[in-house]
Amino acid sequence: MAGAIALGGVFVIGTLWYWLVEGWSWEDAAYMTVITLATVGYGEIHPMGSRGRLFTIALILLGVVNIGYIVNRFTEAIIQGYFQEGIRLQQQRRLMESLSEHYIICGFSRTGRQIAKEFQAEGVLFVVIDSEMESIQRAQMEGYTAYQGDATLDDTLLKVGIERATCIVAALPSDAENLYIVLSAKTLNTGIRAIARASTEEALQKLQRGGADEVISPYITGGKRMAAAALRPQVLDFVDGILTGADRQLYMEEFLLDPIFCPFVGQTLQKARLRSQTGALVLAIRRLDGTLIGGPTGDTMLMPGDRLIGMGTAEQLRDLNQILGPIGSQKLRKPKNNN
Repeated sequence: MAGAIALGGVFVIGTLWYWLVEGWSWEDAAYMTVITLATVGYGEIHPMGSRGRLFTIALILLGVVNIGYIVNRFTEAIIQGYFQEGIRLQQQRRLMESLSEHYIICGFSRTGRQIAKEFQAEGVLFVVIDSEMESIQRAQMEGYTAYQGDATLDDTLLKVGIERATCIVAALPSDAENLYIVLSAKTLNTGIRAIARASTEEALQKLQRGGADEVISPYITGGKRMAAAALRPQVLDFVDGILTGADRQLYMEEFLLDPIFCPFVGQTLQKARLRSQTGALVLAIRRLDGTLIGGPTGDTMLMPGDRLIGMGTAEQLRDLNQILGPIGSQKLRKPKNNN
């Protein structure tokens, strides 16, 4: 911009000189100024004396400097833009390659934004995928790692490290696209946990048949929560307070019991003394066959492959995670430090 203004000023000065000093017409003065600044090598319009030729030399030098500055800035802008884009892509590729045991959110609509907010509050590592640049820019403005692409394509999922991910959440508005995502994710990473959004009862069933570990219908879930808020408001407030939010004092977490690492497999809860050692409360146990034991007693046996659902402070759950064995820190998240 500055170069263009300076060049315009030189053009005005040159035109005024030839018009006022040399006494030429406006057309001749402007034409002489243009061919001089452009250094095209045309001859003089009218004969000039020494003073006019000295001014013309100065005008040529000023023109060359200004035009050179403009060309330099233009070239620099193009080159910098090219290299900056290359650097940005390289940094993004390195970031995606470094991701491990992370979560993938497909879609950054209202549902995806809320999921990202909860993940951020939990302090978990995650990446957002969306095909719309506007959504990606919004995610990046909020400090999230984001990648623009079609989440239904294998290539996109591979670029965000699907084979190293822990869980993928298909939160696109389209049930068909969510089904494609689940099928692709399970093909590329058979051990990944897939959570999908469904709009209809039929879509819910198809997503379950497609391999989704959990299918959530916003309408069904919303209706249940509204009913619970009407019938058991205090219970709902308590459960919400330990499941979501960054400022809570109590947490709920699940822990996997592996006989290779866990020293308490084969013992009863009373003998394991988990409550007395950590202060955390074991609310339920999910057996390997899917059986759920709610409110286990001291006589409940801890079996291989059990998943313990515990409740307590962040420190209590960290202690519980430590004594249950390192498998808990590999497969499941540690509770976030809330200090």
